[in-house]
Amino acid sequence: MNFTFEVTVIIPIFNAANYIVNAVESALQFDEVKEILLIEDASTDNSLSVCQKLQNTYKRVRLFQHPDKKNHGAGESRNLGLKKSEFPFIAFLDADDFFLSNRFDSEKILFKQNPDVDGVYNAIGVHYYSEDAEKMFRKANIPEITTVKKKLNPDLLFPALISITKDYGYFSLDGLTFKKNILSKMTYWFNPDLRLHQDTEFIIRLSYYAKLFPGEIIVPVAKRGVHMNNRITQIRSDLTKRKLHRTKLNDSLYYWAKDENLKSIYLKQIRRMRIITNILKYNRFFIWFTSILNAIRKPGSGTQD
Repeated sequence: MNFTFEVTVIIPIFNAANYIVNAVESALQFDEVKEILLIEDASTDNSLSVCQKLQNTYKRVRLFQHPDKKNHGAGESRNLGLKKSEFPFIAFLDADDFFLSNRFDSEKILFKQNPDVDGVYNAIGVHYYSEDAEKMFRKANIPEITTVKKKLNPDLLFPALISITKDYGYFSLDGLTFKKNILSKMTYWFNPDLRLHQDTEFIIRLSYYAKLFPGEIIVPVAKRGVHMNNRITQIRSDLTKRKLHRTKLNDSLYYWAKDENLKSIYLKQIRRMRIITNILKYNRFFIWFTSILNAIRKPGSGTQD
């Protein structure tokens, strides 16, 4: 059976002029990457001019902006990229991150060997752009390796990702590749109302619709670039904002689960997640309750907010 592995890489861009070239060139190293879509989201730095230069330099790079030329956030930018994509496999990359040379090694094997594979996820690591950024990242208590803790059967992945009492870990969009046709099963793609955690919400819902297989879960296939302007790091260090964005994430999942009429066991678990985050949002003893929840978990959480 003939197998062709052709990938669209989608890169949402907002105020990332210093990092875009590195991200794009890390994707260009792969012959399997047939197009790189830069979705410029009304940056206030010179990101647009950097993107234009990249498009003029490399035939595989295509540049898009939202029709109204306004800022819509990473979720809606990724949605635009999905609409514009022309190849059967999709991968994402943040503008300040980059792929490593082993990025698609597992995909080339798993997609070819098993036609039932809808997607493959891998571990990603961290690259620090400065010592101050490293200190900020470590203060936010984010794991340096974002990965699942063990290889799971695809049928067990969705329940694992919505678990709050057991630590199965997590994976990032930077390490995910999936078949574009699976998007037709989803009632919506990225939630544009989520300015943070829209990637987490998308991954959880995708794991419900798709058969996602573990690839390389120990050795990173990409690096998350950490610098002083990382939103996720800043949010993690701000307890109030962290609770607010986590609440919005679980609210979104809950309304989706109701609309999809999920099995009662799943709906109850997502409702539980939503209730807990809504309580903690207003509870001055948030840290105390969080410590109890963390005590229930296995050591060393790999879950990303």
